[in-house]
Amino acid sequence: MAAARLHVSVATPDASSSATRGLSAWLAKVAPASARGDVSVAVVSDRRMRALNRQFRGKDVVTDVLSFPAKTPGSFFDSGPAGKMNPASFLGDIVIASGVAGRQAKQAGHSVQTEVRVLALHGLLHLLGYDHDDDAGTMARVEARLRKKAGLREGLIERHG
Repeated sequence: MAAARLHVSVATPDASSSATRGLSAWLAKVAPASARGDVSVAVVSDRRMRALNRQFRGKDVVTDVLSFPAKTPGSFFDSGPAGKMNPASFLGDIVIASGVAGRQAKQAGHSVQTEVRVLALHGLLHLLGYDHDDDAGTMARVEARLRKKAGLREGLIERHG
């Protein structure tokens, strides 16, 4: 059996781990074929997410997902969970707000686990260099293709326009 091209580590320091069950294997499976390296995903409290958004983006509000490419100084985990990541292949960190994910799941009519997957996929695409704010729809098209492959009804970009 070939080694996984994408290695995903998941941490839930502030939240239940039930919403992240199977997330590592799922994200590695649905990731773009070009995705190679190590990624960490953390599901944190809304309070912690608000602090991160304030610190790194200057926005004093909670948000659903943040991505910290490895080249970002002072990323959330700095070098990833000890013993799990290879610094040479580390792509970065994805941080998901548990409360926001729960509320968005309810609004979308699906499980929190599904919402965490929607957010993780979106975050991964940002780590891979996609930016829906200025890429003429490229990220939206890639996200739509991957979410369909993964059996997700809708993606984050579609939901937010």
